[in-house]
Amino acid sequence: MGYWQTRGLRGSDFEDLINRTNKEYFDDDLAVVQKIPTSIKPVKLDNERGVISLAYFDEKSTVDYMGNVQGIPVCFDAKETTHKSLPIANIHSHQVEFMDKFDMQGGIAFLLVHFSKFDEYYILDMKTLIKYYNDAQNGGRKSIPYEAFNKDLEIFTDTKYPLHYLEGIGTYLEMKEKTND
Repeated sequence: MGYWQTRGLRGSDFEDLINRTNKEYFDDDLAVVQKIPTSIKPVKLDNERGVISLAYFDEKSTVDYMGNVQGIPVCFDAKETTHKSLPIANIHSHQVEFMDKFDMQGGIAFLLVHFSKFDEYYILDMKTLIKYYNDAQNGGRKSIPYEAFNKDLEIFTDTKYPLHYLEGIGTYLEMKEKTND
């Protein structure tokens, strides 16, 4: 089994919740948010089964999702952890740079994080992400602890929207306005 198959499917249940939610948001005219496909370069094809058996990422991806929520550009990456913290190693420098620049241009950028140990979902705001990311780059803690996640930015499941993150975006926008970030 190729590297892309074993690592690329992590969090697929989580991403399925996001994708189903995005479809409901689209159908209800609340948001247009799409999964950004990661470009791969096939190296070995299994013609008998009709599958790619070995591939490499063609280029660095930026984030998992991009779109527009009622006139506000958004981008976010989905991260999942089985631990009581989110490892910084799961967050790549090109992703942080892209999201930071997206945020500086007036968009909303964040991580959507699933703590599978607690079955809880959170928006991780850019300010917190950058603080822990920079600390880790300078020899500090190599993960973002569960306690650092703002409980006001917890995302809940809903019967209509499997992972109703728009409410969290609303709270995040209010927080940003109060601090003028």
